[in-house]
Amino acid sequence: MEVKRDILWRVYLGYIAVAVVCVVVLGKAFYIQQIQGAYWRGMSDSLHQKIEEIDADRGTIYSEDGQMLSTSIPQFDVYIDFMADGLRQKSGKRFRENVDSLSYCLADLFKDKSKAEYKKMLQQGYRDKSRYFLLRKKIGFREYQQLRQFPLVRQGQNKSGFIADKKSIRLNPYQLLAYRTIGLDRENAQKVGLEQTYDTVLKGTTGRRLVRYIAGGVSVPVDDAYQVEPENGKDIVTTLDVHIQEIAENALMKMMISNEAEHGCAIVMEVKTGKIKAIANLGKRPDGNYWEDFNYALTPTEPGSTFKLATMLALLEDKKANLNTSVNLGGGVWQVAGRTVYDSEQHGLNEVSTKRAFEESSNVGMAKLVYNNYSSTPSLFVNHLKKLGMDSVTGIDLTGERRPFIDKPGSKYWSNTTLPWMAFGYNLLITPMHTAMLYNAIANNGVMLKPYLLQSVKEDGVAIKENAPVVLRQKICSNATVALLKECLRGVCIEGTAKTLFKDAPYTVAGKTGTALVANGTRGYADRIYQSSFAGYFPADDPQYTCVVVVKNKPFAAKFYGAAVAGPVFREIADRLYTLYVRQKNQVQYASVTKNDSIAYNYGGLYEDMKFLTSNLGISVQDSGSSDVTIGKMSKQNSGAQMSGYNVPNNQMPQLMGLGLKDAIYLCETAGLKVNVKGRGKVIGQSVTAGQAIAKGQQVQLLLN
Repeated sequence: MEVKRDILWRVYLGYIAVAVVCVVVLGKAFYIQQIQGAYWRGMSDSLHQKIEEIDADRGTIYSEDGQMLSTSIPQFDVYIDFMADGLRQKSGKRFRENVDSLSYCLADLFKDKSKAEYKKMLQQGYRDKSRYFLLRKKIGFREYQQLRQFPLVRQGQNKSGFIADKKSIRLNPYQLLAYRTIGLDRENAQKVGLEQTYDTVLKGTTGRRLVRYIAGGVSVPVDDAYQVEPENGKDIVTTLDVHIQEIAENALMKMMISNEAEHGCAIVMEVKTGKIKAIANLGKRPDGNYWEDFNYALTPTEPGSTFKLATMLALLEDKKANLNTSVNLGGGVWQVAGRTVYDSEQHGLNEVSTKRAFEESSNVGMAKLVYNNYSSTPSLFVNHLKKLGMDSVTGIDLTGERRPFIDKPGSKYWSNTTLPWMAFGYNLLITPMHTAMLYNAIANNGVMLKPYLLQSVKEDGVAIKENAPVVLRQKICSNATVALLKECLRGVCIEGTAKTLFKDAPYTVAGKTGTALVANGTRGYADRIYQSSFAGYFPADDPQYTCVVVVKNKPFAAKFYGAAVAGPVFREIADRLYTLYVRQKNQVQYASVTKNDSIAYNYGGLYEDMKFLTSNLGISVQDSGSSDVTIGKMSKQNSGAQMSGYNVPNNQMPQLMGLGLKDAIYLCETAGLKVNVKGRGKVIGQSVTAGQAIAKGQQVQLLLN
């Protein structure tokens, strides 16, 4: 028994000893993992070093008039390594001496916590020995510059433990304006627009540096000797004009909202260069608002009647018809190959000239002329379209342009009705940019230019590359044909479908309306969705700008004709561009004290100021104004200086022509308008026409001489 008890006692003792050891081991493991875990993980991370890439600063995208369209701004995430050697020296003396003043400065800068709250937060981080303590995320550059001057922080990273993680974010200062064309460089997302097309130019070359990792995976540079600096991206200057883009965007937006349209685009192209001055693309969102969500200007669709210009070009160039060739419209209905061609508007015309059929946008007229002259040789007609570049991309410098579709004789899609329907813009797909190229070529006397958006590439403000206009086709047709086509386009705006639209315009317009019925997926044409368009150039006698407007309307829209939907957008754009850039500038001069001055002058200003000046300078004037008028006008008459005055109507744009900048700004700001100014001197152009209704907060552009 004694032996048995002795053996059991030893067994129990051994078991207890093993159990105690196990408990100690488990307790130590728990202590290391849970209590000292952050410390040991930080120690482990600090032993890791690697080569890290440094992103270069991305270049800025500018408009041609020098406005920033897309740029990078720095943001900083600020952390504190409370285990930094300098912060722990002498039992944390440096931290204790600066924590009060630092807390005060942080509270004053960020205004989200009190001084006491910041002090408590910093002291807690210090006690926890946190190596990756988040102080603040997404600090702007100005805030970061202020932070660097704060107590403790200004002593440097090794002594303060402050670590700034710099990131660059891409910003479009004008938001909606040309948003799809400019694009946006987004992290973990597909780039679009110019940001994608010129990504290699903008992004620069990445650098490298040796870093060590502390707790939380934060990298800290080890030694500048191991660092290769990045090469910053280059800037690009586009052909876009902010003011023209704003004009196009606003004009399109108003029509989209009023007609509840699905989507639309407006293109403004400089006739003599091919520069794209504006591209507005607006699509309707689920919430009913509109945004630049897709590049509709580069999306092929059935163009409708604006394509009839290409049809007329083929007929005239091949001498299949002239402007006086007779064609029977049959009241707007024609049967061909078992199908019926209809004119979109009830005109009741029968025998008319080819020019008249074009002016009235007759589908029947164009279909008959093409069918009668090309049905036996359809390739002859299609070859004209190829010569105009309708079967290939325009080549504009925007990635993602979709190819057009032109059917070919003999293909499985070709039928007896393909040719006549092509004559009025169906059974083919082209982009609005193709339409702009065609109309611009006619405006440019037959020279077809490549549309482009890149004006130049700059490095440190110096141009290292500049783009020039590119001629795609020296002549798309003979000079005689160009002259006849110009006559037809003028006729549309004088006697045809756009005569009402431009009857009171102070400038001449050459253009064409278009109304196309478009399919709605599997529902086909049952929803009566129309695409309204207008393409043209102005002034017709000396073309400066080509403009194309295309709007896809909602199903069963009450207003859908091209002259009623796209036409007013074109008109508003043309009115404002004419006022700002095209109209011959009035010569505005100061009135002279010489009574017999032979030089004509026309001077404007605030009426009371003008009265004060003429009185004190001894200028003899005939004053027909009254004491209650606001604006004064002085001009030369046979009998000498004549002064008159008028009041500015409420809620209407005042006439600012001839006024000095001070007076013009006074009137605009009194009316609640926001003013942008370009140039120096007197006002010679205003983006909002005098007498037009205005609203508070509306922007107006003033052009000075």
